[in-house]
Amino acid sequence: MTLIQETARAISILREKSPLIHCITNYVTAGDTANMLLAAGASPMMADDPEECAEVTAAANGLVLNLGTPSAARVQALLNSGRRALQHGIPVVFDPVGVGMTALRRSAAAKILSEVKPCAIRGNLSETAYLAGIPMTERGVDSADSGISPEETALSAARKLGCVCAVTGAYDVICDGERRIVIRNGTPLLRQVTGAGCMTSALCAAFASVCGAFTGTAAGIAFMDVCGEIAAERSDGLGGFHAALFDAAGSVTPEILMERLDMHEC
Repeated sequence: MTLIQETARAISILREKSPLIHCITNYVTAGDTANMLLAAGASPMMADDPEECAEVTAAANGLVLNLGTPSAARVQALLNSGRRALQHGIPVVFDPVGVGMTALRRSAAAKILSEVKPCAIRGNLSETAYLAGIPMTERGVDSADSGISPEETALSAARKLGCVCAVTGAYDVICDGERRIVIRNGTPLLRQVTGAGCMTSALCAAFASVCGAFTGTAAGIAFMDVCGEIAAERSDGLGGFHAALFDAAGSVTPEILMERLDMHEC
């Protein structure tokens, strides 16, 4: 089975198993994240209270930890659920939104990496470079044109952190420390819609729960990229694009993904 065939097949597996994905994500994008998971074929659970989140995680098939809108309580929820996932062998995808911006985010990320040990991390170039220990001047939620290679950043992060690391942007790189995949699908409109990255991380968790960390992360990113392309073709303006994105997610098939996907190992 080719890499593209394996990635496309993940859609059928996801829809057959309909995994429960626990999302501790930011309040800006929680609704869109839940709807994207539903459209793809997964079942979302959006519980973020520290008193119940670990119990929810124990019943889930996958967990996504998103650093987008941190607070003391939310960070505690991230850690409570992450530790429970580690105990139960539940795959965790970490989205280190704006990780280098503040002491709270840096501290939370350090604890998640050491105490939770996520199976995959999906971030932009700035965020992933920070986790890899690569100096950058830009530490925000948007990637900077820094001249740093996404391929080398993903490789450095994966080897340092011991998990699958994905850098998403103008093109996407997924690396497990040995294999590296480049995906050249998508549309610039995805970077103009709040929450595209959060939705992608949740998709990575969903696919990882049924296909493993490396294939699952690649499938989640590929799925979002192709949905973005289809939505861009069917819409006029950002509002229409936003709605068309969910329509595409509900209708994408393995055959469509195989036809469109521009993916190769490097």
